[in-house]
Amino acid sequence: MTRKSIPLTDELHGYLVAHGAPPDEVIRDLAEETLALLPERASMQVAPEQAAFLTFLTRLIGARHAVEVGTFTGLSALAIARGLVDGGQLTCFDISEEYTRVARRYWDRAGVADRIDLRIGPAGDTLRELPNERYLDFAFIDADKTGYPVYWAELVPRMRPGGVIAVDNVLRHGRVIAPQNADDRAIAAFNDQVLADVRVEAVMLPIADGLTLARVH
Repeated sequence: MTRKSIPLTDELHGYLVAHGAPPDEVIRDLAEETLALLPERASMQVAPEQAAFLTFLTRLIGARHAVEVGTFTGLSALAIARGLVDGGQLTCFDISEEYTRVARRYWDRAGVADRIDLRIGPAGDTLRELPNERYLDFAFIDADKTGYPVYWAELVPRMRPGGVIAVDNVLRHGRVIAPQNADDRAIAAFNDQVLADVRVEAVMLPIADGLTLARVH
């Protein structure tokens, strides 16, 4: 038994991905196109094992109503949409027409476009368009880091009892221990906010750049 998660070499990471729902052709092509088109921003895309985990988790909780804040070129949305029950719907919020044009092509190719409602605009405003009731089964937050408290404030009251919120990049490559910029400081403060929020029970997992899972009471 080990007292902490083991570090991943490139070889071990490859083994991990290959032995846990490895990426299919659609996901591989999307990842490659994102890297080719946006080499300086490709790190904004979720890791392959994280995409597989999102599909697994969405399917595990039987999600019908889901929300994503921060879509980029669409891999995480594709993964979530694949895990929804029949008739399920994912509402995505993003500010970029450029990035989400790539997303739409791959959603079509994966056969999940009919499950995704993409809304363009500042999520702090557009989230308020959602029904003011506790109906969401799953939410994924992966957008601008200083906006996390706003997105959290809008989503938690809309989650059904037992609904799950997943929050990405909560470790900031380890810099939450000694924040170096505004985003690092924002995430460190947000992590403290989640820890103190009595409306949820949360765990932080060392998946990719850190993933918090919060179950809403």
